[in-house]
Amino acid sequence: MAEKQSYFRTIRKISEAFGTTKDMDVLLQLIVDSAVAITKAKAACLFLADEEKEKYKAVAQKGLSEQYLHAGYGHAEKIAPILLKDGFIYYRDATTDPRLENRDKKKAEGIGSILVLPAKVKGELIGVLTMYTSKIREFDKEEIEFLRVLAEQGGLAIENARLVEKLRSNTRLFLNLAANIASSLDIKSILQTLTEEVAKSLGIKAASIRLLNDEKTVLQLVASYGLSDKYLKKGPISAEKSIAQALKGKPVAIDDAFTDKGVQYKQEKKEEGIVSILCVPIKAKDDVIGVLRLYSSTKKVFSEDEIELVTALAYQGGLAIQNASLYLMLQDDLRDMKESAWTYKCWF
Repeated sequence: MAEKQSYFRTIRKISEAFGTTKDMDVLLQLIVDSAVAITKAKAACLFLADEEKEKYKAVAQKGLSEQYLHAGYGHAEKIAPILLKDGFIYYRDATTDPRLENRDKKKAEGIGSILVLPAKVKGELIGVLTMYTSKIREFDKEEIEFLRVLAEQGGLAIENARLVEKLRSNTRLFLNLAANIASSLDIKSILQTLTEEVAKSLGIKAASIRLLNDEKTVLQLVASYGLSDKYLKKGPISAEKSIAQALKGKPVAIDDAFTDKGVQYKQEKKEEGIVSILCVPIKAKDDVIGVLRLYSSTKKVFSEDEIELVTALAYQGGLAIQNASLYLMLQDDLRDMKESAWTYKCWF
């Protein structure tokens, strides 16, 4: 009964911290500290999966040496299916269990048993909470359930921080682009900034902008970021053969560029390390005048939010092109007016 009350008090304390603590690091540290205190374990560590979900990195820990943490956690893909299926992984003897790597380091660290629990958000595994004991011991069902709740709290804290940072990043991106459009008519510079900023913001390999030629048959490169000269010089990009659906006004997301029928230059993309592509139309008024393309070096499913963001940025790019075109037209009109005025004066 006392243990249940301790569990309840700890969860309530962390829940209250969600509403008052703005620093994610403080909140994550509270979670691992609480996990160690309540279960009387040797140590605890909250690991976050990297963008490619291949490896984990420690974001909060208590009781582990820097030397042990430096050894790394191993490959995420090996444990993710088990965690999603069973809800936890238990290693009774961390020094002899063949499923574990670096068993000699675990022995040197004085680790007996290890319990790994998933940190999930909306069913997606984004990290793990790992418990370490100094002696071999079992975890009962109530302990495991309590720790699973803490792991989920950690997942929520990480996701909330990600959403806040994403909002800030997107806001900065729009402000920078709007400032460039308002202060400059150098369309090439504006579009170059757009490709670089959107690629960095989404953490992907590269981006490019191509505009239709006068005949609307070829997509000509006007800006790029993260692509090699060899790839950029691979040959003409056909408006009809290269992800043509985007030129009809709708975003096109391609998970696997090697197998999709609408992709040109598959071998060149493979050599460049391009796996997934997002292609969105660039419009001037109601006409599609080109495309903004994003390239991922790993297989990526672009979310609806990402597609909406890139579509909005492409719209801003189209607006910049439209503004520059209107300015050039006004310059031509002004020159014609001056010439007409000079001719008119010559009549008298």
